[in-house]
Amino acid sequence: MRKKRVMVVGPTQCGKTSLVRLLEQDGKPVRRTPDMIYGKVTMDCPGSYVENADSYKHLIAASQDASHVLLLVDQSRPIDIYSPRFAQAFTKPVVGVITKTDLKPENRESCLRQLKLMGVDGPIFPISVKTGEGINELKDYLFGSAVDK
Repeated sequence: MRKKRVMVVGPTQCGKTSLVRLLEQDGKPVRRTPDMIYGKVTMDCPGSYVENADSYKHLIAASQDASHVLLLVDQSRPIDIYSPRFAQAFTKPVVGVITKTDLKPENRESCLRQLKLMGVDGPIFPISVKTGEGINELKDYLFGSAVDK
């Protein structure tokens, strides 16, 4: 049986790879992700996969190797990139993540509305990689107390 990983999905520059680096706890520098990258506990999906509806099939197929699917929206730039009810394409638990919460707090409600339109009915975690807000709560939810914080 394959090891299940957390699949991280979101538009370009919304903080996917920065979040993956924290979840992986490997200290590698952040770099652009042109292809799906499988880590020890994560799957880092390129933003182009969600920005192009023709690539949705790749996300859906890859999600079969996932324990959870994290759908990210960027509070600093809350663009409507996802199709309505997008989250319902996945058979794994879908978690909403609002990234960059240290920027533009006035956009929080817009991000929450977007996640609801996408069909995210699981938990929603507001996080900031820069300040650490919400990171421990997200790790606890995904991995339980077995992960070092």
